[in-house]
Amino acid sequence: MQDPGLRPEACRGQRLMKDWDDAFANSAHIPGSGDFPAQWAAAALAYRGSGRRIDLNVGYGPGPRDCFDLVWPDGQPKGLAVFVHGGYWMQSDKSFWTDLAEGARAAGWLVCLPGYALAPTVRISAITRQIGQAISAAAERVAGPIRLAGHSAGGHLVARMICTDTPLSPDLSARIDRTLSISGVHDLRPLRHTRMNATLGLDGAEAALESPALLRPTATARLTCWVGGGERPEFLRQARLMARRWHGSADCVVDGMHSHFSVLDGLRDPASPITRAFVG
Repeated sequence: MQDPGLRPEACRGQRLMKDWDDAFANSAHIPGSGDFPAQWAAAALAYRGSGRRIDLNVGYGPGPRDCFDLVWPDGQPKGLAVFVHGGYWMQSDKSFWTDLAEGARAAGWLVCLPGYALAPTVRISAITRQIGQAISAAAERVAGPIRLAGHSAGGHLVARMICTDTPLSPDLSARIDRTLSISGVHDLRPLRHTRMNATLGLDGAEAALESPALLRPTATARLTCWVGGGERPEFLRQARLMARRWHGSADCVVDGMHSHFSVLDGLRDPASPITRAFVG
């Protein structure tokens, strides 16, 4: 149910005061970011060739992107840790991020990296349902607790899993005891005023219904909004907004002066603060 205390109309007047394209333009404000995709792909490829047990492209649905990768720990898994990639729901692929599983894997967790269809082929609301399907399918493979993490648009998607209108079953929801939204987008309404919306196709109704900041958390939800101190101000606002709106169920951590991308680096280290926030 939408929270009446935060009206969709609230950001309309800001359109004249703010360049929303620039507000969400992470790469444009990070030197050398044009080289990042090739670097990510190379690191992920090397990790997949490192001899660790990794099950690639396990299907969970009928579409070509309806599959996930599973990165197994050395012993019996403590539970399931899910990492959902970002890319504004219209870019990127799970194959760029395999090495980010290492911190949770080394800490003893089975790590799932789900793929999902991209806009404009599907709407954001459909991607939310896809992530629910992926988590449900992966959870059948391991007992124990479930931890969720996602980056940027992925942060939005994992937060949606712990809203009261979650696509997950009650039994599955009860297994989720920690969720980490890294540089997440929790208020989708400003995206309607960006050029990206030509691809995303968000209207007012979907933007409101898909914004975790406008929705209620489940009774057992525990969310940490993790954001780099050097990120665009809009991402800091989004993290703090979520912690304020879900007061009692969410908190906010500002991690040094990390950028939107360097904030992920610690996920490769089982002892890092961000990995501890993810899987303990």
